[in-house]
Amino acid sequence: MRSSDYVSVMRGEDVLVSTPAGLCCPAGGFYIDPVRPVDKALITHGHSDHALAGHRAVLATPETLDLMRLRCGDGCAGSMQAVRYGETIAIDGVTVSFHPAGHVLGSAQIRVERKGVRVVASGDYKDAADPTCAPFELLPCDVFITEATFGLPVFRHGDPAAETSKLLQSVALFPERAHLVGVYALGKAQRVIALIRQAGYDKPIYLHGALGNLTHYYVTRGIDLGELRPARDADRAALAGAIALCPPGALKELWSRRFPDPVTSFASGWMRVRARARQRQIELPLVISDHADWDGLTATIAATGAGEIWVTHGEEDALVHWCMTSGRKARPLRIVGYGEEEADEDAASERPLHAEGGTINSDGSLQRDSDRNDNDEIPS
Repeated sequence: MRSSDYVSVMRGEDVLVSTPAGLCCPAGGFYIDPVRPVDKALITHGHSDHALAGHRAVLATPETLDLMRLRCGDGCAGSMQAVRYGETIAIDGVTVSFHPAGHVLGSAQIRVERKGVRVVASGDYKDAADPTCAPFELLPCDVFITEATFGLPVFRHGDPAAETSKLLQSVALFPERAHLVGVYALGKAQRVIALIRQAGYDKPIYLHGALGNLTHYYVTRGIDLGELRPARDADRAALAGAIALCPPGALKELWSRRFPDPVTSFASGWMRVRARARQRQIELPLVISDHADWDGLTATIAATGAGEIWVTHGEEDALVHWCMTSGRKARPLRIVGYGEEEADEDAASERPLHAEGGTINSDGSLQRDSDRNDNDEIPS
């Protein structure tokens, strides 16, 4: 039996409990990634199924707070407090700290400690290299709360560089055709651009209007993504042989018709499932994910040394079964409200960013742009 088994079983619930609103710390009076507005929310990252608007107070990393403002406007929370990686804060006798999760820019695991019991809520995470965000930090703990988006043995993502090479080989093979890559607006778009640059591609990359502000924010944080151009400003001839990124929902919409004979591609861990690629009519599936795959999930769980595992957000039962057969106590949380970025970002691609969103300035500040009309960039 692990030394943490007795403590985590008897006292893990004294630190965090699962409620209809999400994970709650009663002693500290806060929630982690609540699925409905609450008085005090600690947010792991900026995807909208985790970072809802309407909380009275929000604590998150500086980047996550910026992304929330950009996506939801300055009034998305009553107050906002930035917490940097590794910084420790005390909330009514509960010690809290934020640590890199490797998911997207600013993403964090949240470590909560009370009376010697350490619980780590991972949020979404990956253990793979990503030039656009801080790498995942392993945190020893008594209870580890893990996501399970790709919590089935079939999901093994492979090498992102090899997937990027498939894209560039296709570009070289079909110089007369544009290549449209479906990507989620926050995290995946910027990572795919960085991977393309790492592979040596130095030509302009074209962006759907729904990706522009978030991508520009990454640039203001010192992430070099090379030359980027709005697709709406390019003529059809210039787009032959070009790479363009767009939300997945735009691949088959009116917006895509400006591109000459486009090769449709989609960068997602779900492209491991061939039926999904066929269903979406994807010609060039790219298995690139911002979530840990099965091997990453199981290796991370083992490395934390946690005696108890709580599983949420995905294939909970399969991962719980693996934990139990490997000698760990585990249970599913079954919190309703977390969804895939696929649903989140596809929905977001159907509308412009918040009216207060505007443009990120070179210093990272928000310039409102309510008069801007990007409707030609938003699929109908």
